Amino acid sequence: MIGQMQDRLTRAAATPRSGVWAPVAWLGGLLAGLAAVTIGALLAVFTAAAVAVIAVVASVLFFVTGLAVRARRAVRPRAAREDGLIEAHKVNGTWVAYGWERQNR
Repeated sequence: MIGQMQDRLTRAAATPRSGVWAPVAWLGGLLAGLAAVTIGALLAVFTAAAVAVIAVVASVLFFVTGLAVRARRAVRPRAAREDGLIEAHKVNGTWVAYGWERQNR
């Protein structure tokens, strides 16, 4: 049974189309091919645009990260006093102490 089916498919593929429907089939194939090429080109453009947007977002992220790292390095904590005392101020009724942080973190 499978052999008979393969023989039919082989004969159908080998016979050239002729008659009235041949130009219609050729035109349908041409239109399908053009549609496939157009859709492929549009998808390629959308993919390229998405890659460009991702690249721009990544470069902005790296730029902001660089600014944050530079700002963190620029801020240096005040050195602790030699005698081990800490400094405290009263802010809105609460005492805030400075200089008690551990060094070399």
